[in-house]
Order: sequence, then structure tokens, then C-alpha cells
Amino acid sequence: MTRQPGPEAPRSTRPTGPLSLTAVLALLALLSTLFVLSAPGARAADGDPAVSLSKKEAGKGGEITVSGSGWRPDALLMLLICGQSTPERGVIGGTNSCANADGRAVTTDRKGAFSKKLPVTEPPKPCPCVVHVATVTGEQALADAVFTVAGHPTADLPRQGGDGRLAVLATTRLEGDSSLLTWFGAPPARRLVLTVGNLGSDPVEDPVFEVGTAHGVYAPQWEERQWRGTVAPGGKARIELPVELSAGAHGDYQVSLRYGDKVLAEQPWGVGRPWGVTLFWVLLCLVVPAAVFRIGMAVVDKVRPRPAGAHRLRRPTATPAVIAETKANTNTNATTAVLPWFTPDSAPSENRPRPTTKGQA
Repeated sequence: MTRQPGPEAPRSTRPTGPLSLTAVLALLALLSTLFVLSAPGARAADGDPAVSLSKKEAGKGGEITVSGSGWRPDALLMLLICGQSTPERGVIGGTNSCANADGRAVTTDRKGAFSKKLPVTEPPKPCPCVVHVATVTGEQALADAVFTVAGHPTADLPRQGGDGRLAVLATTRLEGDSSLLTWFGAPPARRLVLTVGNLGSDPVEDPVFEVGTAHGVYAPQWEERQWRGTVAPGGKARIELPVELSAGAHGDYQVSLRYGDKVLAEQPWGVGRPWGVTLFWVLLCLVVPAAVFRIGMAVVDKVRPRPAGAHRLRRPTATPAVIAETKANTNTNATTAVLPWFTPDSAPSENRPRPTTKGQA
């Protein structure tokens, strides 16, 4: 009797032996990914800068802790409490809406994180308020966190004039002259003058510009400059903004003007060398060695050894009357010595009695 082959039993897919090399490598890759994602600061380093607060609300005189991550390593940051601001619209009015006098500065660590205590003060503008964190130097980066100052007035944000657009209508120029102090190293200063026009349908009130100065291949350093006034739709205005460099600056500079995210104008500025400083250092290099040489010669003259007999006391200086009397006595002695017919005994003297003549008693 022949046995008919029946259906084969299903084979087990569970490995019975050791894991394969491919499975081990896949498991190691998965564990490395999980470790990187769970490491502190790894996720923030790949994303945008972030800010967190220990408290969302506090009154004047209190204190909060501001923490951040995702910033550039070893970056200098500025921490401010600003009014009339939201994270969506930013700080309206620039840093004029912030409590600048009570701000704090902090430097991030190597991972781009920081933690700093910030005193709670009332900003010059009403709430809504934020804690504004921005870089001071280098590439600009900023982040805002919602914060409420207890007891501070609250007002609606100004209407967003999205249709107000500024454009430069005339060539920009730098006005002003250097003073005598600039020749000796004082900070050079000018006025950036330009004419702007409002191409939108909404007025632009008290616009905040950013003036940047760049030297050589370096990136410009931006500073906020607010212009007080209103540019009506279709109107134009003449704007003057101060520009100042650091003390002793010289060479070729580039002055840029930015409004929002758009650079409106750029103007070259050639700053002369402060030759007064050079002249001062040249004179200092001549006068100081000469004075040191004179002092050294005086010291050498005091401490050098004297020849024999030179240590005797000097005679006191005689007055003119004594000198004249000495000369007279010297002349008399010389005359007496020259006349040989006079001897000390036969010399006339006032004490001897005069001889009597005949007829006199």
C-alpha cells in the first residue's frame, strides 16, 4: 500500500539560531537614532531658537527665569520685557516699547542653550507683553514668549497697516563734517538723509528703521532708529537718521538702511585716518625716552664716585658786596707789594702822631 503525500506542515518563521549581521546593524542604528532624539538640546539645535519662561504672569518687583535652546553657541543675547507686542506680530515700535533699563544679557553655552533670571518691570507700552530675546552681534535671531505683567495696563494692538509700503524716491546721502576731535580719534558721525514715499493705501506712523554699518567683508551691525512722523498714502517725507561709528574708526564703510525685511538704500562712506592720534604717539615716543634719559643722567651724576678731595664742602656763595670788598683788598695788597720803598714799619699810619713844625707847640 502506497502512502499518498499529504499537505506539508507550515514552517515556523521564528529564527532559531543567532541573529544575522543585518538585523544587528539595524538594531544598532535604531538605538542610535533614539539616543540622538532623546539627547537634550539635539532637537532644538536643528530647529529655530526657542524661549521658555518659569512663570507666565508676575507682578512688578518679581523675578522670572528665562531659558532657551536652539541658539548659536557662545552667542551674546539680550533679554527684555516689551509691551504692545505678541509673538505673531513681534515687538511693535522696536525696543522703544521695552524696559531697556532693566534688561539682562546672557551668553549661550556650547549647545546653544541658556538660563537667566530676569526682573519683572513695567514696560513703557501697555500689554499684551512678551519676553523678547534677540542676538546682539553676528547673524540676527530673535524669539518672543508671551508674558503678562500683573497690574500693568492693557490695550489693543494698533491696527496693522499691511498696505503701507515705503520706498526711496531720491538718492541717499550723508551730511555732516568731521570736527577737530574726530582728527584725534573721536567717533565719526553723519546724518543719513533720504526721501521716502508711501506706495500703499495705509499711513505709516513712526516707522522704525535699521541702520547698518559694514567695514570691509564683515556683515553690517544693525541699530534701530525710529523716525517720528507719519507718511500718508501717496505722500513723501524727508528722513534724517544719525549714523555713528566707533572711536578711532577709519577706512571704507558701507551704510545700509533697512525697513522691515527690505534694504532700502546703501551708501558708501570713506572715513579718514585720525592722524592726531598718530602724532600723539610719535610725540610720546620722543618725549618719554628723553625724559627717562634726563632722569637717568641725574641719577648717575648723584651716585657716581668722586675723586679724592672732591668731597670737601663748597664755600658758600658770596654776595656782590663781599665780592667787591674782596677785590678792593686784593688790589691794595697787590699795590703794597709792588711799591718796594714802603716797608711794613715805614708805611704811613693814621695812629702815629703827626710831626710838629717850627713855631707850633
